[in-house]
Amino acid sequence: MRTDRLQREYGVELRWTVFPLHPETPEEGIELAELFAGREEQIAAMQARLRQLAEAEGMPLAERTRTFNSRRAQELGKWAEAQGKGDPYRKAVYRAFFVEGRNIARMDELMRIAEAVGLAGDGAREVLTAGSFAAAVDADWQRARELGITAVPSHLCAGKRLVGFAPYDDFVHLIGKG
Repeated sequence: MRTDRLQREYGVELRWTVFPLHPETPEEGIELAELFAGREEQIAAMQARLRQLAEAEGMPLAERTRTFNSRRAQELGKWAEAQGKGDPYRKAVYRAFFVEGRNIARMDELMRIAEAVGLAGDGAREVLTAGSFAAAVDADWQRARELGITAVPSHLCAGKRLVGFAPYDDFVHLIGKG
């Protein structure tokens, strides 16, 4: 991944901020065709571009027709960060959603993901049930609004912004090294 490479090559420290991407999506998910009704060509073009970018990065990406609400996954991600497992958790959620098509809104799926990266499944359930990291996610969503973020991924550094899946050289330029 480009950000992993930036960390290795330039010692960049990342601060992950989660974003409310379609927060109205119900737990059971929604078909992309319904979510983007009337924009079928846009969906096809977006998915083709994502496949191309994922292939260039050597990242697996399956064809998907459904999306799920990521709010719980984001809350659990904040907990995983606090436990020192943020990166493995984010990668496991990516795989679960984008490769395996799993519903990351469901608590049982998130418990399995947590356990797969060495976190306690029961602890994950407690965090989600209690809403222990809801305020942290709310703060991130507010920060995203204040920064004018409207798309993911968005990368910020020293007041400069890079939106979308950009070439590695653009990231190097963003951090002032290129």
